[in-house]
Amino acid sequence: MLIIDRIVSQVGRRVDEASPMVDARLPDGSRINAIIPPLALDGPSLSIRRFGRKRYNIDDLVEKKTIVPEIVEFLRTIVRARLNILVCGGTGSGKTTMLNCMSLFVPADERIVTIEDSAELMLQQPHVVRLETRPANVEGKGEVSQRDLVRNTLRMRPDRIIVGEVRGGEVFDMLQAMSTGHDGSIATIHANTPRDSMGRLEMMMLLSGVQIPQRAMRQQIASALNIIVHVSRLSDGSRKVMRISEISGMEGEMVMMQDLFEFRRTGIGPGGEVLGAFVATGIRSTYSQRLEAAGYKLDGKIFRQTIG
Repeated sequence: MLIIDRIVSQVGRRVDEASPMVDARLPDGSRINAIIPPLALDGPSLSIRRFGRKRYNIDDLVEKKTIVPEIVEFLRTIVRARLNILVCGGTGSGKTTMLNCMSLFVPADERIVTIEDSAELMLQQPHVVRLETRPANVEGKGEVSQRDLVRNTLRMRPDRIIVGEVRGGEVFDMLQAMSTGHDGSIATIHANTPRDSMGRLEMMMLLSGVQIPQRAMRQQIASALNIIVHVSRLSDGSRKVMRISEISGMEGEMVMMQDLFEFRRTGIGPGGEVLGAFVATGIRSTYSQRLEAAGYKLDGKIFRQTIG
């Protein structure tokens, strides 16, 4: 208890029976979570999440074989052409790292507003406004949610909005922003596949409290999002971009989605490493004309060959 009190006191928060759990950030940026009895049955528990000093860039991910240069060029193009992107994956899969790396493709003269539950993004552009949620105090007052921040962001004239992780009703406001003038926005979401992320978005839209038909929700998703990047942590501990999919509209009641690139596993190596290759599915992006209209042209070969 004494250690917990000393650490939490550094950030001006106190943990006691009236407030038996706390989230806070230390001066060096590390995140801490403390929880004590009666919630922690076997005694006080303290968790510290530290962030490495090294800031990974896209070249580091290529070196670690998380991604290949051809896919990097595709991501660079869609970010600069202001397509809306969703990064999905499980816990610890590298979603935030991927988002950080992709943000480096945003031109330096654009104004970016980031919204996070716990500040982790480290953007390098000069015009970045970082916003972070605030939990309620011991009296249950003063909470500022991500939805509150998204709504406020729309009044700040951002060129792009980056949401560290969508997890609730803010997704409704975020999707509306994406489809009404804030092109080029990026967000992450916990989901195991691109298709699963669609179901998660629908569920979160219901949490917003807005009662709209399921078809209308799916139309909102299809009109707002363009590209989904799926990242995963494999059995050997490596992280890979498993799939890049695009949303191509609606057909009946379904959001239409097609894969452009994927990592195809072929087996396990003698040391337990996952073997495989990055391949193009042979489908040319439906956004090719939009990319060309924005002044970016991709070599068609990238969509029809084994690329790594």
